[in-house]
Amino acid sequence: MTLFGEFHVPAEAFALAETLEAAPELVIETERVVATDEVLTPYFWVSQAEETRFEDVAADDPSIRNLRHIDDVDRAALYRAEWTENVESIVFAYTTVGATILEASAQHNEWELSMRFNNRDRLDQFREYCDDYDIPFHLNQLYEHAHPRAGGQYGLTKKQHDALVTAWEMDYYNSSDVSLTDVANSIGISQQSLSRRLKRGYDSLIQHALAVTPPTEESQFED
Repeated sequence: MTLFGEFHVPAEAFALAETLEAAPELVIETERVVATDEVLTPYFWVSQAEETRFEDVAADDPSIRNLRHIDDVDRAALYRAEWTENVESIVFAYTTVGATILEASAQHNEWELSMRFNNRDRLDQFREYCDDYDIPFHLNQLYEHAHPRAGGQYGLTKKQHDALVTAWEMDYYNSSDVSLTDVANSIGISQQSLSRRLKRGYDSLIQHALAVTPPTEESQFED
């Protein structure tokens, strides 16, 4: 049975700790992580700061390299980088056990992660890895893939499920009187964060309920 886990971890146990310490106003949200045999390449959005401010502080952060600006949308900037090898971090803990990071967002020296484990054994291996390397984490919630309230049968995380349902309950999809900002305020996140969360939710619904084959990694990030 596939399991979803939601965690809080300090930035030094994941990535961009020095960047978040130097610029605590930043909000960083990982869009996707492309993994190969040799490198992990995260695509992530940065908001709540001037573009040059992030790039200046990230240039000296040892947890990433080859930072590249990809796009600007809704006052947020999309970047691509490479995570540097650090076996004592959750970045490499999840690849070691074959888990998947579905969502990752950071602010104020802390990351919030949503991860998928193919079975209970993979989750146990992840915990053992973190214990072996003294990697701190706090498990907030654990639920099964088939949990209907989490939308797991459609590949949705709980946050994506809640965002989609809240927008529907507020009649956002049918009423011109309800704005994206109204829905975001109800959930307690920024309009930009909600927009990206809904987009990821739509993508999961289409992929798991409608599409025969998902798009390739390359087609999703063509410059």
